[in-house]
Amino acid sequence: MEKFHSDLSKKEFPISDRVSGKFVRTAILNLIQKDNPEFTADKYLSISELNVYRDKYMEGLLTKQVGKLTNLEKTVLESLKNKTTLTDKLDDGDKQALTFGQRIADHVAIFGGSWTFIISFGVFLLIWIALNCFWLANKGFDPYPFILLNLILSTLAAIQAPVIMMSQNRQEEKDRDRAKKDYMVNLKSELEIRMLHEKIDHLIISEQQEILEIHKEQIEMLNDILKRIEKFH
Repeated sequence: MEKFHSDLSKKEFPISDRVSGKFVRTAILNLIQKDNPEFTADKYLSISELNVYRDKYMEGLLTKQVGKLTNLEKTVLESLKNKTTLTDKLDDGDKQALTFGQRIADHVAIFGGSWTFIISFGVFLLIWIALNCFWLANKGFDPYPFILLNLILSTLAAIQAPVIMMSQNRQEEKDRDRAKKDYMVNLKSELEIRMLHEKIDHLIISEQQEILEIHKEQIEMLNDILKRIEKFH
């Protein structure tokens, strides 16, 4: 297999991986020259080395847009560099087992916000009032104005409210976590699209350059043929 030596790292690579500096975008070429001032557009590097600087370019572009990179952006960039998916990193939070208190809070919140609770509690109140006012002629265990019932309702509200809030707080944490995951996926998609655009631009520039070289060769061949014809005549 034919190989070449990279002018960037002086390492040996397959000739199929060779990329001319003429085909590298100016922004990335400037980034390469910042680390390697001796590298010019007429020199060559490998596609793997070019991809490293593409990743650096994307990281610099992201830093310029959002400022200091958080752990989320760093995770996305690491996944982009390693060409891995984010699925294994995003599913970790969903697999955490719920504690006994969290399960109780969820069940209380679900039952307390259902028509079953409203109807059953309404029936309980009607039975309580009817039992004390009519059946026991307002001389029962809780006569009007139903002080015991008010105590039960106040106690129930005092206990139910914080339990429901615990469930809502945990749901808010899940929503925030889900929003972070969506942000990471969207950010990686945007960076990959930008990277794809850069690669397509690179291919277009290289193809245009190759076409120009072919045209030059054809023009030179035509000029040689014309010169031979003139000499023949």
